Amino acid sequence: MNAIKTPDAVLDILHRSVKKQPTIMAGVDEAGRGCLAGPVVAAAVVLPASMHIGLELKDSKQLSAPARERLEKQIKASVPAWSLGLAWPNEIDRVNILQATLQAMCRAVSTLKIKPKLILVDGNQPPPLSVPCQCIPGGDKTVAAISAASIVAKVFRDRLMGHLDRKYPGYGFERHKGYGTKGHLQQLDTLGPCTIHRRSFAPVRRVLKERQQWLPGI
Repeated sequence: MNAIKTPDAVLDILHRSVKKQPTIMAGVDEAGRGCLAGPVVAAAVVLPASMHIGLELKDSKQLSAPARERLEKQIKASVPAWSLGLAWPNEIDRVNILQATLQAMCRAVSTLKIKPKLILVDGNQPPPLSVPCQCIPGGDKTVAAISAASIVAKVFRDRLMGHLDRKYPGYGFERHKGYGTKGHLQQLDTLGPCTIHRRSFAPVRRVLKERQQWLPGI
């Protein structure tokens, strides 16, 4: 499991791999790792070898919400396999966000209906899989399969946070998706954490500590 630091080198390897022998590759990326609330969501997307070259996809964070939703539909309609894996706040708090993210990636890969021979992962931490993994820092901007996974994960998570906004009203999850915006922090101070807040994250931990000081024994 090696990490390649230059996107150009990664693309060169992929180009040569496709020319020599088509390989079933799956791109893997996550959404929501830095949020204060909600799950971290990983997606795995298998692209045909021919689609790794010339497919114009971007990191989901560089796209507008309508563009992401349009591309997500196209991805799901055209790729041979895609899947999702989640890790919820109780798991994040128990094992830490890195380990929970890697487990979510494993879940996404394990439920693909087509088993890939190579996993391409955004970043520099490979999930603990039996399939060979190639870590690609910045891969969500340079590798089509990872870009596709980034979009699928982001769109699903945004929709899920909209549903959770209705289940846990008052925090504004529909707007900020669980990220630590000014409005979210204000509501966290006012209402206190709810079930889907990550208690191991510093802003949430601070509010819990303050509320325990106000209400000793609670």
